[in-house]
Order: sequence, then structure tokens, then C-alpha cells
Amino acid sequence: MLDERLTTALHVEALRRSELQAKHRPHELFQVSTIAALLDGEYEGDVTFAELAAHGDFGLGTLNALDGEMSAVDGRFYRADVDGRVHEIDGEARTPFAVVVFFAPTVELSIGATGTVTEAIERHRPPGAAACAVRLDGTFELVRARSVPRQSPPYRPLAAVAADQHVFEFDDVNGTLVGFCFPDYALGLEVTGYHLHFLDEARRHGGHVLECRVRDGLLRIDPASSWHVELPPGVELDPRHVDRETLDRIEGQWE
Repeated sequence: MLDERLTTALHVEALRRSELQAKHRPHELFQVSTIAALLDGEYEGDVTFAELAAHGDFGLGTLNALDGEMSAVDGRFYRADVDGRVHEIDGEARTPFAVVVFFAPTVELSIGATGTVTEAIERHRPPGAAACAVRLDGTFELVRARSVPRQSPPYRPLAAVAADQHVFEFDDVNGTLVGFCFPDYALGLEVTGYHLHFLDEARRHGGHVLECRVRDGLLRIDPASSWHVELPPGVELDPRHVDRETLDRIEGQWE
């Protein structure tokens, strides 16, 4: 069952396809499916990126058949392939898992190389924000990222797919971190803690961030006021079977 704090703090609503309507509200997260379903190998979705764009211009996720890492910035959706090369996504492509928001930051500040990215976010995110979207445009000493190869049915669980991930590094690179922070009690619905993707400034390279060191940049934070989850048929809001250790190993654990 869902933790009562989650429904109170984030007003989770499970939507169905018949209710998939754009509302264009700031600070409102819109999510397709759950991380628990993705862990179980549910890699086919029925929401197109054109439909997803009606619910947000900033976010992250993946593509059907788990075909790369998706990042959305300024209303454009990008796929990082297994080699970290980035291509813009066609609106008719579909996603099995994504979370987006019409990015409207309430915090904006310049940061330097002191501390980690997550420490900077923790110092400055608004009090009481159970979840938030974060964007950091800057210069990075290092970004270590990954993507995974396209899968074929019958689909393996995500833990098995992640064992085949391709890892690559970008040194002294300008670009954008795209991501979210969710509380521990969102386990099963989302990646708890920090989930970050990267796009370089030219939008030619990127991926799911495993490690990064920033030199300086502009940090912006958008605290969430509500969270809507669109559930594909057969997917339920029940995180009880999700193993936190496995999820941390797959996604990369941010301190």
C-alpha cells in the first residue's frame, strides 16, 4: 500500500488513458507508470512523446523497449543511445516510464565547485518540498554516465539489463543536468533520492548520470505541489516488492 505521507504531501492521483488530459499547471509532476513496473520488465507503454509534451517541458525517463535514456529540456525530448550519442525523439515514439513538469523554478542561484551538486540542492531547496525538479546549467569537470541497449521480448528485469549498461565519461564539458529528487517513502513509484540525466550544451551527448563534478553553474529548483501518475493496464500503485538495494545499484546512489 502507499505510504500515507506520500498521498498527503504530493496528492498522488492514478490516471487512466481516458483521463489523460493536459492541464499545463506549474509545479505539477506528471508521470507515466512506476519504477516498480520498470524493474519488473514492463518496457512497453502507450503514451506518445507528443502526449507527454502536453504535460511538461522538462523531465526524464526512457523509451519503449528501454531504448536509451530520455531527457527533456525546454520542451524538446532527447534520447541518449547506448554509446551516449543524443538524438531528438519523434513525437510518435512511446514511453513506458517518464516524469515531466512545466518547469517553473522558485529558486535560482549560481554555484561554484564547493561541495557536491546534491549538497547545493539540499542547502537551497524550499523547506517542506517533498519532491522537486532540478536543473543545473554549467561547466563540469567530469560527468560519468550510462545508457542501456535496446531490449527484445521476452523482456528481462531491469537488474539484468543494467548489467549490460555502457558507461562513458565527459571531461571538461558544458551542459545541463536534468533531474528530480523524491523522498524515501516514494519507493516503488519513483527513484528515491536524486535521479539525474545529462545533456551536453550541443545536445549531442548525454545519458543517465552516475557521477559528476561541477566547476560552476546556474542551479534552478522547482518544488512539486502535486503529482499525477498515469497507470498502464495491469500496473498498480503497490511498492511493497521493490528492493531498495537493487534499485540503488541499478540507478546509482547519490549521497
